[in-house]
Amino acid sequence: MNQKKENVVLLLSLLITAGIIAGGLWWLLGNKRTFNLGDGDRTENVSPDKSGSQPSEGATVLFPQNITPEKQNAAAAIANQNYPEAESLLTQSLSKRRNDPEALVYLNNARIGANQAHTIAVALPIGTELTTAREILRGVAQAQSEINQQGGINNLPLKVIIVNDDNNPQVAQQVAQSLVRDQSILGVVGHFSSGVTLATAPIYEQNQLVAISPTSTSLAISNAGKYIFRTVPSDRFTSSALSRYFLERLNLTKAAVVFNSQSAYSRSLKETFTTDLVSNGGEIVTEINLADNNFNPAQALKNTKTQGAEAIVFLNDSTTIDKAYLLTQLNQRQLPLLAGDSFYKPQTLEVGGEQAVGLVVGVPWHALGSNNREFSQAARRLWGGDVNWRTAMAYDAIQALAAGLALEPNRQGVQEALSQSGFQVEGASGKIKFLQSGDRNAPVQLVEVKPGNSSSYGYDFVPLK
Repeated sequence: MNQKKENVVLLLSLLITAGIIAGGLWWLLGNKRTFNLGDGDRTENVSPDKSGSQPSEGATVLFPQNITPEKQNAAAAIANQNYPEAESLLTQSLSKRRNDPEALVYLNNARIGANQAHTIAVALPIGTELTTAREILRGVAQAQSEINQQGGINNLPLKVIIVNDDNNPQVAQQVAQSLVRDQSILGVVGHFSSGVTLATAPIYEQNQLVAISPTSTSLAISNAGKYIFRTVPSDRFTSSALSRYFLERLNLTKAAVVFNSQSAYSRSLKETFTTDLVSNGGEIVTEINLADNNFNPAQALKNTKTQGAEAIVFLNDSTTIDKAYLLTQLNQRQLPLLAGDSFYKPQTLEVGGEQAVGLVVGVPWHALGSNNREFSQAARRLWGGDVNWRTAMAYDAIQALAAGLALEPNRQGVQEALSQSGFQVEGASGKIKFLQSGDRNAPVQLVEVKPGNSSSYGYDFVPLK
């Protein structure tokens, strides 16, 4: 029976490999449709207009899809400084597509017009991680709306500039240079990946501009400088939660680790998980490097079983997620699966399907596991559905910057405010306060893929009790 299963796995591998070579995974590897949890819209992953690398407060539409005529005309109105016309058009656009965070940010900016405001920027991976960019921007837009509706920061509204960094270190460095030169910008929310955040950190540090990442988790960021903060917990917290679950809840000891050696995030998470697991009696019996040019999913899975692995732990980044999905499909739910937060994607439910059931993912926040029901309910009313951890962490980044600006509305003053030992502000995921390293001391929520109807795929991420 075991030999038959092994033959089935090898046959599946040959079919998948042939499909890749022939382009059979075209849909899965670059042209797949994605669905934001709670969004109600589907989008195609395509590159936006190249002008997206230039910061925009509304005169340029950076998100390339499902653009309503009203939104496009509003951008032209903002370019001509016709803010009342832009406000009217953006209101109409949002009545058609209520879950469009770019339109809401531009509407908030249009209401400010040419009046004085506190200005911050948000750097997003629009060109490569369109779904993720929207998730982050929803948190920014929600926080901006709430702050301005409540009278602003010391009676001045908050203006948000959006810029696309393509999740590319070189592009992001150019973006960072443009942001630090604009003296009106008093803080930055970004960047998305750890590698990009690390690449831009020296620029923000040298020019004394605070950057708060809502999503970068690498341990190396703790030493990136005193102007670099993050609202997401570092990899140390995720690794601890996953290793405890592996050893104590699953009562296992031997793990196979999947990672990407080319990713700062993945290397960091692998290092911390390995340390946590081994120091508590566990063992890494094999490692699967998705950056290996000779990566063969069937052979990798066969080696995993030969080495006696009792579970597969995915610690890879989002750029290698498709290769990781091949392993989940081939595994056929034979070995338990655990993963870092890069697996918290709609595609995991869509592509993984039944083979992803039981997968446990460590995330910073989940709506159903949060004590802050007010934020979750407000997000649901605003966007028409539940939001995920990236939205919550971006919301918290805006709240932190706003609190810093309220104390001292200049670049150096914001850094000093956030660094105070007594600094604390309420966010979507609880109290926001930073360690001297700029890290946030916060727990991690474990979620499991189960059959359900919230995502429209028949499967949902559900918090573990």
